[in-house]
Amino acid sequence: MNPVVSQPRFSTRGATASEWQTGVFDCCDDMGICLCGTFFPLCLSCQIASDMNEFCLCGASVAMRTLYRTRYGIPGSICSDFMALTCFPSCVLCQLKRDIDKRKAMNAF
Repeated sequence: MNPVVSQPRFSTRGATASEWQTGVFDCCDDMGICLCGTFFPLCLSCQIASDMNEFCLCGASVAMRTLYRTRYGIPGSICSDFMALTCFPSCVLCQLKRDIDKRKAMNAF
């Protein structure tokens, strides 16, 4: 049996490489999202999942972040997604929601 040595990559909707619209710690870019992520993370998770047409409890998962990242060609890995969510769960959740909102505003979501 051959071990897997690279992460599989796929692209949907002809996505090209891009970056996150905001950084993990750019909470001041949208205070409403920041407050929601800090005090009501489950609600923010459900909003994210709804935006992505996924089940509500998937919003704060590594799988959801990885899906979003690969969909929009954002560099990273499953390991980096896991570490980010483990170390800074609220910040990463807010980053994902800010990115979704910015892409919606640009008609790129």
